[in-house]
Amino acid sequence: MFYDAQRSGKLPANNPIPWRGDSAVNDSDGNVDLSGGWYDAGDHVKFNFPMAAATTNLLWGLVKWKDAYQITSQLDAMYDMIKWPLEYYLKCWLPQKDTYYVQVGNPDLDHKFWGRPEDMTMPRPAYKVNKTAPGSDAAGGAAASLAAGYLVFNETDPNFASKLLTAAKSLYLFGKTYQGIYTKSLGPQIGSAYSSSGYKDEMCEGAAWLYKATKDPKYLTDARSFYNPRLAWGLSWNDKSISCQVCEITLYDLLLYEITQEHQYLNNVRSFMKSWMPGGTVPYTPCGLAFRDRWGSLRHSANSAFIALMAAADNIGGDDYKTWALTQMNYILGDNNYNISYEIGFGSKYPLHPHHRGSSCQDIPSPCSEASNFHTSDPNPHIIYGGLVGGPGIKDDYIDNREDYVKNEVAVDYNAGFQSALA
Repeated sequence: MFYDAQRSGKLPANNPIPWRGDSAVNDSDGNVDLSGGWYDAGDHVKFNFPMAAATTNLLWGLVKWKDAYQITSQLDAMYDMIKWPLEYYLKCWLPQKDTYYVQVGNPDLDHKFWGRPEDMTMPRPAYKVNKTAPGSDAAGGAAASLAAGYLVFNETDPNFASKLLTAAKSLYLFGKTYQGIYTKSLGPQIGSAYSSSGYKDEMCEGAAWLYKATKDPKYLTDARSFYNPRLAWGLSWNDKSISCQVCEITLYDLLLYEITQEHQYLNNVRSFMKSWMPGGTVPYTPCGLAFRDRWGSLRHSANSAFIALMAAADNIGGDDYKTWALTQMNYILGDNNYNISYEIGFGSKYPLHPHHRGSSCQDIPSPCSEASNFHTSDPNPHIIYGGLVGGPGIKDDYIDNREDYVKNEVAVDYNAGFQSALA
């Protein structure tokens, strides 16, 4: 439901969020229709780079734990939800022009507005990468999502799946042929948000998912060529190294060890988990949250819990990894010093003032502004069900205050590893 609340564009008849309506339906670049996709967080920019990172982690969890969605009667809702960004990437990729749109909306213009997405009037420029301004990171990340989407929809919607795979192949090839970092290619014009530090991890991820989808050995070769054996900082929108390290193991179905006696992939994953578990290099709050960073503290622990569970599912780490993941997820859902669930709408106590514009506004046509709806102690009129807030500080400190966007904003990448870990 959180992701459904983040939808941009013309909403379908089965829209489950009653306080959301059509918005940004005219997003475009000339005659290129760029409507659709997800708004990033409490704001209304569409950033494809973190959006694709979230989409891939959601699809990865769906591929691995489809039974969880079936058991909870959420499979159809999940199919419906995850199609939204996939359809948007198909719009953004123009293979005949070697052009991929990576962002719609300017952060500087967008962040001056506090109100509903349905009421936006500011310009929403579109930004693209191409042969002369490459973006292998954005291309590889989206290719991974498209290839994973093919695996999810191949049986239920083969025509859609075929479109996803075709686009994944050509978009990946574009990223491989014209190599570069999208934020360096486009520069200050797109704002400073989501500045990318490299592209090899996204290209590795894209190649890995294309191999899973096609079994074409050239993608396996590519995945190895882009592979980085370093100790990953974490799983994030900017760092998919640990994703590749886990994927490399499953790609080879562990035959790699029998054939070459190489254990680097296995050791890389074990080193990552060792760094995150007690006694490792990641510090802990007094109440037991593995605290990687103040920005989205819960997102980072949930993402690593997701990796721990994915590794355990692939016979790495076993019950130790599962037990550790459970401690992090339980902390997020209420086993903490405030007995608060940091997932909005879950349990009897959860954040009531998330930093999220749409949910902070009353129903249309009531006015909504920074003065009346941002700087107020009143709870948000609408509950953005499922949203995971940024989370507490290093001392387990937390105040439910929408003006503190570090601790209280919600975002599409915050929820992705969290949702897959729940599955």
